[in-house]
Amino acid sequence: MGGVTDLEAFRKIGLDAQIQYDETGTASSKTWVDEVAVLSDEPDKKTARHVIHAPEGTLAFKTEGDRKTTWITEHLIKRDEDIYLIEKFMPVPRLDLDAVSARYDAVGDSGILRGFVWGNQGGCWQHAACLYDVSDLIMATYDKPDWVHELLRILLEKKLQYIESMKGAKFDLVETGGGAGSSTVISPRIFKEFCLPYDREMHAALRDLGFKVAYHTCGGTLGIEEHIVATGADVSETLAPPSVGGNQEPWEFKQKVGNRVALIGGLDQFNVLTSGSEETIRGKVFELFDKVGKNGGYICSASDHFFETPVDNLMAFARAARECIYP
Repeated sequence: MGGVTDLEAFRKIGLDAQIQYDETGTASSKTWVDEVAVLSDEPDKKTARHVIHAPEGTLAFKTEGDRKTTWITEHLIKRDEDIYLIEKFMPVPRLDLDAVSARYDAVGDSGILRGFVWGNQGGCWQHAACLYDVSDLIMATYDKPDWVHELLRILLEKKLQYIESMKGAKFDLVETGGGAGSSTVISPRIFKEFCLPYDREMHAALRDLGFKVAYHTCGGTLGIEEHIVATGADVSETLAPPSVGGNQEPWEFKQKVGNRVALIGGLDQFNVLTSGSEETIRGKVFELFDKVGKNGGYICSASDHFFETPVDNLMAFARAARECIYP
């Protein structure tokens, strides 16, 4: 689209904007110095190694990335005791309220501004899975559950500290959660014990400040529907259908949660939005409206990121959505 901004892209296409404001990366401080070595700056194989220097020890992690995303190839936590370096020395940034306000005013009536809770991911379990390999983390819930809870409590305290700095921020919606809490990754039992208590406390703090909370699960919701409701979130996303890796259809989830949470997502971003014809897109939008959104409480959107979708398909999506009229 010629390098237009995210907001300009929404306006050109005719969709209501969902603009994400996220400047929550880990800050450096005198006691948490992040020394970064770029091992490769090739666009399709970016590689960086981070060495964290703290007064009582050194930690390290490595990332790789391409033009679309970044992933972790070496995790920060390698020994159980590393969590105490995180507890004592990892700094928590403060939200720039003036910058948020300026972005909110720029969006205006074109859509909504979404915020994010500090950390690699918004949820405590999901953040922990970025610091410690998720397969090992799942095993640790059986082998050393007290250690897992200690790590989650450390991350929760830091997230609550960040949330305090969000007071007065002009966000329409604040995102928490993350894909590692999806029921395509962990069992309902693990979710109930290791996600739910921490999510509930964090969501309560956000709602005390007047924020609406969106809980992100990357589509895997089968078996954890009641747990998602119990977190106290206002919204559940992304309603990824089985055709794109989810484990139930958006309307199946809707039937189970009713009107207890609002919903966002549901449109297969690859097989429908990217590869589908205008008729296919229109048909799926109308199906989602009829089965999920006709009584309100629903934002129809792609169920996750897309990268090579034709602009004409996005415009077809917008046209179809405008045809969906509430009684």
